[in-house]
Amino acid sequence: MTGTNVLLVTIGDAASLYEEGREAIRTLQGGNPVDQPAIVTFANEQQLSDVLNERTFTLLRVIRADEPDSIRETARLVGRDVKNVHEEVTTLEALGIIRFDEDGQSKRPVFPYDDLIISPFAHDDGDTAPATP
Repeated sequence: MTGTNVLLVTIGDAASLYEEGREAIRTLQGGNPVDQPAIVTFANEQQLSDVLNERTFTLLRVIRADEPDSIRETARLVGRDVKNVHEEVTTLEALGIIRFDEDGQSKRPVFPYDDLIISPFAHDDGDTAPATP
């Protein structure tokens, strides 16, 4: 994953995340870079599937491929109600999966990563490699 801007989505517990954060801080304090992907961790499988589902994947694909200028344009591109799309992209933004670039009155959704990897087992027993078939 070195050299690419990757978002890793996984499932983990607070204790392991806390220790990983402490280790990253120690590494940075030692003057060494931390070469890790951005990580979004959900507490359980249900929470992950509630947020990342067919609708949100469609939104992410449209945001990445079509680069819509606003939430309204995003809703038009996916053929959905603006209010519902606004709620979902706001959740994605709060989690760090997308960001908004302000352009006057509009908020342009941006997927700032080269790739998205969902690996629900990445934090089991210290394994951080993405799951592959």
